[in-house]
Amino acid sequence: MGDSLIESMLKQLKLASISKQYQALAAEAIKTGKSHEEYLKVLLEEEIGHRLAARIKTLIVHAQFPAIKTLSEFQFEALPKLNKQKILDLSTGHFIEGKGNVCFLGQAGTGKTHLAIALAYEACKKKHKVLFFSAAKLVNQLIEARKTQSLSKLQKKLQQANLIVLDELGYIPFSKEGAELLFQFFSDRYEQGSLIVTTNLEFSDWTKFLGDPTMTSALLDRFTHHCDIFTLNGESYRFRQRKKQ
Repeated sequence: MGDSLIESMLKQLKLASISKQYQALAAEAIKTGKSHEEYLKVLLEEEIGHRLAARIKTLIVHAQFPAIKTLSEFQFEALPKLNKQKILDLSTGHFIEGKGNVCFLGQAGTGKTHLAIALAYEACKKKHKVLFFSAAKLVNQLIEARKTQSLSKLQKKLQQANLIVLDELGYIPFSKEGAELLFQFFSDRYEQGSLIVTTNLEFSDWTKFLGDPTMTSALLDRFTHHCDIFTLNGESYRFRQRKKQ
C-alpha cells in the first residue's frame, strides 16, 4: 500500500493529525522498538489532542472576547483582600456544571473584566460554550431582535451557551424595553446556565439602570441565589501604570 493511498484514506476519514505525523512516528516506533499497538496508540493520542486543540480554538473564537486575559497575568498582590484561592477554584469550571453565577463588583480599573475573561477563557479550555457581551451590546441586540422578529432565535443562541459574560453592567441606564428584556434574559439563565457579571454598582443601586424596584428585586433574587460575589476595592490598574510611567 503506497503512501499516497494511505494519505487519501486518511483525508477521507478527516484524520489530519495522523496524516501529518504517521510517517515520522512510524520511523520513531521502529527505532525505539514499539509494538504495532503502541504505535497505533500514539497515533490516536496525537489525533485526539489535535481535535481537542482545534475545538478549544473554535470555542475561544466564538466567545468573542475583546482580548484574551489569563489568571496568571492578573496582579492579585494589588488586591490583598480578594480571595485568590476561591477564584482559582472557580477556574476549574465546577460552578458552570452547577449552573452557578459569579459577580465582580468594583470601580473602574480594578480588574473585573480581566477576571471575568480569564475565568471564561478557562471555561473554553474545558470545552464549555461561552459568549461575551458588554451589557449595552446585549440589550441592544435583544431590542433589535425583537424589532426584526428574530428574538426567539437570539434567545435560543443564548440558551445554548454554558456560560455568558455580561460586562460593564450599570454604566448606562436602559430604556423600559431594554430593562424588561434584560430581566427576561436573567430569568431564562436562572438554574439553566451560568453568568459572570461585572458591575460598578452595589446591588442596592441596580435600580439606577433597571428603573423598576420590583423588577430589580426579582432579578437579583434569581441572579444571587447561586452566586459567588467578589468586591474589588483598590486603585485603578491603569492609574497605577500611569504613576509608574
